[in-house]
Amino acid sequence: MASLLIVKTGDAFPEVVDQHGDFETLFVNQLSSSLPAHLDLQVWDAQRYSEAPELESLAGIVITGSHSMVSHAEPWSEALKPWLQAALANDIPMLGVCYGHQLMAAAFGGVSDYHPAGRESGTRTVRLTQAGQQDPLFSQLPESFAAHLSHAQSVMQAPHGTTVLAHNSHDAHQALRYGPRQWSVQFHPEFNVPVMRAYIERQGAALRDQGEDPITLSAEVTDSPEATSLLQRFLTFV
Repeated sequence: MASLLIVKTGDAFPEVVDQHGDFETLFVNQLSSSLPAHLDLQVWDAQRYSEAPELESLAGIVITGSHSMVSHAEPWSEALKPWLQAALANDIPMLGVCYGHQLMAAAFGGVSDYHPAGRESGTRTVRLTQAGQQDPLFSQLPESFAAHLSHAQSVMQAPHGTTVLAHNSHDAHQALRYGPRQWSVQFHPEFNVPVMRAYIERQGAALRDQGEDPITLSAEVTDSPEATSLLQRFLTFV
């Protein structure tokens, strides 16, 4: 049976893990109900286990978020770059999320680093570009939709030849396409309302330091079904 591999690149906050599950669990919860019969889900913890799965055994790859920073160039993260480059060259469907988004961009020739405007957290509006409105994965979304976000770094420079599919007032690269079936998003389609609020609560001091009110941000958190639907739709390309 072919496998859809979830590449785990970090751990969620302990209280999130205890109450809602770790990053990979959030993806499994969203994907398992729509998983085609010919696929199974596997998880590879790339931080703890250095041996990468053989690409020939994989029908698709999903790369999770992390509390690590791509620009810190940790050895386990740098080791993923040639593996991702080979996956792209072999046209293996991929979807990178948050850290996965930034890592894919850096692996393919872009630049990921701290955003000069600071952290983006909460439920924010994301807008499709014209290319995004015509993209096979994104075209069923409305032109503007709500998405959960929690990140201090961003893709500051997209790789040459990459298509920008979505943006917002904070981030010019909310979604990118690198090849026919290879995408990444800055937002978290796997998050639900309780998880997003738990992240805002944990980041309260940092948010106040940059002039934002975590209580207001938490009150503004809403469901983001359009963003979540990307996960189910991605399965149609696997």
